[in-house]
Amino acid sequence: MKNLSLLFLISISFAIFSCKEDGESERFKLLTGPTWASDSLLANGIDASGPGEMLEKFKGNAKFNTDGTGSFGTYTGTWRFAYDETQIVIETDSLPIPLTTKIAELTESSLKITTSVPNLTTGITTNIRMTFKAR
Repeated sequence: MKNLSLLFLISISFAIFSCKEDGESERFKLLTGPTWASDSLLANGIDASGPGEMLEKFKGNAKFNTDGTGSFGTYTGTWRFAYDETQIVIETDSLPIPLTTKIAELTESSLKITTSVPNLTTGITTNIRMTFKAR
């Protein structure tokens, strides 16, 4: 009977420790797993990834590292989730303010984010949509 009780106690302990989570959410794993290649970079529905365009420097690869650092096209900086992991905030010395984006889609193969930024000269808001594919 002692052996059976000991075996039961070991089994329960093993089950408890094997079910322990690593603290990373599914969204965190989806975002930090692949390197993301830009697919389309649109401002008000028009391609803005060409030379001299608004999103030119976001063209290329984006990598969200697990330590909160990353590269976003030609930018390097930090990133974090906001609002229950429905937004990504990107900070870099190359941008005047943090870029807060809404996650429109995040799957194993696709990342789509949107944001709006005001034009300080005209006051007109530009709607931005960036889509990326996993490499």
